[in-house]
Order: sequence, then structure tokens, then C-alpha cells
Amino acid sequence: MIELASILVLGVFAQWLAWKIKQPAILPLILFGLIVGPISTFFTPEGTKLIDGDNIFSGDLLFSFVSLSVGVILFEGGLTLNLKEVRTVASTVRNLLIVGVIITFIGGTIAAVAILDLSLSMALLFGGLIIVSGPTVVLPILRNVRPNAKINTILKWEGILIDPLGALIAVLVYEFIKSSSNGEYYTVEALKDFFTTISVGFFIGGFGAVLIWYIISKNKIPDYLRNVITLGTVILVFSVSDLLQKEAGLLATTIMGIVLANMKLDDFKKILSFKEDISLILVTLLFILLSSRIDIAQIEQLGTRSLVLFAVVIFILRPLGVWLSSIGSTLRWQEKVFVAWIGPRGIVAAAVASLFSLDLLSSDTTSAALKSEAELLLPLVFLVIVGTVVIQGTSAKYVGKWLGVLRKEPQGVLFVGANEIAKKLALFLKKEGFYVLLADTAKHNVNEARKLNLPVYEGNILSEEIFEEIDLSQIGKMMAVTSNSGINSLALSWFDNELGMENTYRIVSKEEADNENLPLPKNVLFKSRLDYLSLNHLLRQNSEISEVKFYGESEYEEFLEEKGKTIIPLFIITSEKKLHIISGYPEEVNKDDRLIFLKNKNYNMVSNKND
Repeated sequence: MIELASILVLGVFAQWLAWKIKQPAILPLILFGLIVGPISTFFTPEGTKLIDGDNIFSGDLLFSFVSLSVGVILFEGGLTLNLKEVRTVASTVRNLLIVGVIITFIGGTIAAVAILDLSLSMALLFGGLIIVSGPTVVLPILRNVRPNAKINTILKWEGILIDPLGALIAVLVYEFIKSSSNGEYYTVEALKDFFTTISVGFFIGGFGAVLIWYIISKNKIPDYLRNVITLGTVILVFSVSDLLQKEAGLLATTIMGIVLANMKLDDFKKILSFKEDISLILVTLLFILLSSRIDIAQIEQLGTRSLVLFAVVIFILRPLGVWLSSIGSTLRWQEKVFVAWIGPRGIVAAAVASLFSLDLLSSDTTSAALKSEAELLLPLVFLVIVGTVVIQGTSAKYVGKWLGVLRKEPQGVLFVGANEIAKKLALFLKKEGFYVLLADTAKHNVNEARKLNLPVYEGNILSEEIFEEIDLSQIGKMMAVTSNSGINSLALSWFDNELGMENTYRIVSKEEADNENLPLPKNVLFKSRLDYLSLNHLLRQNSEISEVKFYGESEYEEFLEEKGKTIIPLFIITSEKKLHIISGYPEEVNKDDRLIFLKNKNYNMVSNKND
């Protein structure tokens, strides 16, 4: 009980730490598992582990827990694979998913045989496992580094699409290995079992997806049971597939996610929220649990040759795959080098490697030689994961700066809310050439914004999904302008780590608007006590937003002093097309900068030649 509780506590802390340092969560999760597992044997009196996964789940129970967890993770990966997006992504991304995957798979296999003397079957399995990158490791790096739009698109979509694709390849390779008996590979019987596994996986997985689609689209279940029944169906599909054909469950859950992602389902986002509720807990438990099982003896087996193999994977195979995939593209050599440098391995690789290692070691049909190699598989894959995340994650910003491929400070604005205030301000900024994105859960607001050709995200801005579903590389500032002051305040705390506290703003609450004695925080929009209703009313009164150009800071101060409360300053747009949102933070006005403002008709305006 204490060990299980400790894993949960450590896991939550690891997730928070990853968010704080802007690194993929897999890194602190695995490191914490190694610290409380094999590393702790150097410090405990009897040389035992502080936490050992084998003490929490023993024998078949551990295998069953890992199998089901990986099945759920693969289902979540399948949910991200939309075939329409595959057809519309850039040619370089398409090539990375074909040419890059082939280079990594074949190259990794050859390198594992040549460097570590692994058998062909185990080398093929290693080659399949190191294909997977995944959004959980790539997206935090992209948010922290902010490369240019081309690089961001390529790496983002490669990470999203290669997750289930790589897992599928690894599962298929493993099924082929398991379908052979007593080391007699490539026999007719092995091929028969192999294709039986594929058939069962595709059929049961497809049936499960259709079942979920039917009961949700036909309103056969209430809203509050959808996530629970979805989880139950995933487990059912996994179990039935495994019962009909051993090891078909992983393939079935992956296929189920892919099929479901490509079916028209109005409430698909509610199913996607399932991954935040369940997968996060499973990932947290799984990786501390599995990394704690590694023994010092296994780590010592890695040796210098394993480091050479790791170097081949990141310094030869990845650059070669990127170079071949980008032939004929418009990418500059600096952009190709940066894409080649960023290829961290992710959660699915670690989970699937752990599962395969467990199964091979516990199977009676596995030969002694294969079991010996299976003991090396898990630490070897973990080495690739930790090595790529540490090296590439920590150096990405410096490499990007050296290559000159980082995006200039983004000037786009994310509006929390797609109401009248957001739409009017967004239309003005869009006309000025700034990128804008509105976010709202109300379908009416979303539809009205789309009629105005404004980019809009329909969904909860406070969900974890938001950082995967919207492109923050173009967003530099956030304005929370909903009628709910609680949501506005939460939005600031949600995005201040991504954008910086000085780039997140909100309108005042009603309490702040009514009480002149309450000091206004610096991030209050427009240095004004206009709450949602007052600002909305003022915007309705003023059909046009005014502006004035200055030739120095003194003119700006004189203008504000003259106009006083007869105007509401909104933005300063500099001569270099940078946007400064008026707030409690100090502003600096230079030659040819423009002040964008609203006339406050509650006061008599004094004419000015610059109006």
C-alpha cells in the first residue's frame, strides 16, 4: 500500500515538475523510477530498492496490468490519427512517416545486429520500438523553443501521426516473433498465426469502434457514462481479442482508436477527454513502476556498445531519414538540421518495450538466448528515450538560436471568449495583420465568429488538450474577456507559464469595477474599471475604433493628459508591427507608433487634430 501510494505521489510531483521546467513528463517519471528503484540499492542498508514494481504487482498480475495500460495508451494514440490530416500534411511530413520510418526501422535493426550482436528477431523488435516519437515528448519542446512555422508544423504532425503508426509496426513485428515456435521462424505455421493475429485485431478493434459510435451517436447512454463505457469497451475489446488470439489485444485497441477517430461523431471531444482522465494516471503509474523494476545488473549490461548504438540512432539514422524525406522541399539546410536534431522517443516506446520484455521473459516458449536478449531490451530502449529527451530537449533552444530558425517573438493574440468584445477587437487586429484565435465553448458564439472568418477553437480553454489542439507558436499574448470573472482569472494562471505573466490579461471583475478603493492588478486590460457589461456596451456605442500616430513619448503623455477619461486606450502598434496591449505594465512609445483607442461617449470629447 505504501509503495503504491508513493508511486502516485511521486508521479503527481513528476508531472508538475515537467510542466514547471517545460520538459516532457516522461523524463522525470523515468528518472524518479530509477532513483527509487535500482539507484536506491546503493543507499539502503540491505541493498534493496525503496520501491520495486515486482513487490506491488507480482507475476501474471503485473503482466495483466501493464498489458491493459498499454492497450489504453495505444487506444489514445489511435484517437489522434485522423486520415484526413494525413492527406493534407506537407510532403516532408508524409515522407518522414514513410521514408523516415523505413530508415529508422531498417537502420536500427542493422545497427543492433552489427553493434550488439542481437538476433535478427530481437533487432527487428528494437528497430520497431525506436520509431515512435509522440506528441507528449515533442510538443513541450516546441512550446519551449518556438521554432519557425515550417519546422513547428513538420515536428508537430510527425509526432502526432507517428505515435500510433510506430506502435502498430512494433506490435506487428512482435506478433510475428511470438507466432514462431521454438526458434523456428518464418515457417508456414508462424505466418498463419501472424495473419490470424492481424485479422482478429482488425476485426475486433473495428467492431469496438463501431459499437462506441453507435451507442453515442444514437444517444443510448447518458453523458456522464460515456467516458466510463468507452473505457470499459476498450478493456473488453482488448480482453476478447487476447482470448481469441493471444497478443491480438494491443493491435485491436490501436485499430479501435484509429477507426473511431475517423468516424463522424459529434461528441468526439468528450471521448478525447477520456485520455486526460485515464491515460495520465496510467502513464504516471506505469513509468515509475516499470523503471523501478530495472536492476543495476541490467544497466551494467548496456556498456559502451549500447552508447555507440544510441549515437548511431540520433546522429546517423535520424539525420539520414530527414535528409531523404526533405529532398525537393523548400526547407533551408538550417531547418533540415534542426528537424534532424529533434527526434525524442516517447511514452509508447517505453510502455510497449516493457510489455514485450515482460512477456518474452515469462513465456515458456521463449528460448534461453532470446530471454537473455529480452533482459537487455528494456534498459536499451530506456537509454534511447532518456538520452534523446535529455540531450535534444535541453539543447534544442541553443541549437535553434545557433541555426537562426527560432520564430521571432509571436505577436498573435488568443482571446478567451468569442463574444462581441472578442469579435470586435479580433477583427481590428486581424485587419492590422496580427494572428488572432478565439476560443469558446458556446456553439452560438463559435458559429458567429466563423461567419466573420475569424479563427476559432470550440472547446474548453482550461483543458490539458488545449496545448495539443491549438498552435501556440503564433500566440504571444492572451486576453480573457468572458463574462465569467472566475474563468478569466483561471485562464491567466493557465497560460502564464506558456506565455509569461506579462503577456496575459483580463477584464476587471464586477467587484473591481464597483469598488474604486480596490487596487487594479497590472494585467487588467486597458487600465480600466470597465467590466464585461460596460465594455460591451461601450463597443456597441462605438462602431469604429480610432487611432493616432505619435512622434515621441512626450506626445503620447500629452495626448493622454488632454483626453483623460474621454478615451479608453486599447493597444499600441509600433512601427515594427509589434503589438503592445495597454495594461498596468509600463508602455514605451517611439516615433511612428500608433495608439488604438475607443472614444468614451460618457464624457464630452475635446476635438484634436490628430483624431
